Amino acid sequence: MRGRDRLNRLRVFVTCWWLAALLPLGLGACAGAGNIQEPVGIAVWDLENLGAVTQADGSMGTFLATQIAAHFETVSGYRVVERQELLKALEELNLGSSQLADRNTRLKLGAIIGAKQMVFGAYQKFGDALRVDVRLVDVASGKILKTASAVSSGTGSSALLDAADKAAQGLLGQ
Repeated sequence: MRGRDRLNRLRVFVTCWWLAALLPLGLGACAGAGNIQEPVGIAVWDLENLGAVTQADGSMGTFLATQIAAHFETVSGYRVVERQELLKALEELNLGSSQLADRNTRLKLGAIIGAKQMVFGAYQKFGDALRVDVRLVDVASGKILKTASAVSSGTGSSALLDAADKAAQGLLGQ
């Protein structure tokens, strides 16, 4: 019975997503507003730690991803998909962390939540510096649209936020 209940919830979720995705298209056609360009939905994943195994910075990837998402929110033409939407979809689809390691699984999840693009990346501490590498990926094709890197000159909060901002600026061509 649990499997059937989970399947029914998944059907409702997918149906609601499709309605939410198609409704603006129908309304735009009815109003003759075909020229209005919808903002691009974008999801930012936590950055992966490429540092030594002994580094215990579990929340650093989330911290940096949040700053990158905040930067995209300030740019017109983008709509950042809330992290809560990602988490709800993960719960609904019952995906484990091992499945999320697969890039294709994350891209499929992005399509389900309405993201047209996703930001993936990694960071690495070395000495008193932090390097942030990010890439902007098209969800439909899986093609990398742009990459960017930034290095902070320290490991304090402001230096880390600055590195994340510079990396986001690089993705946006700023």
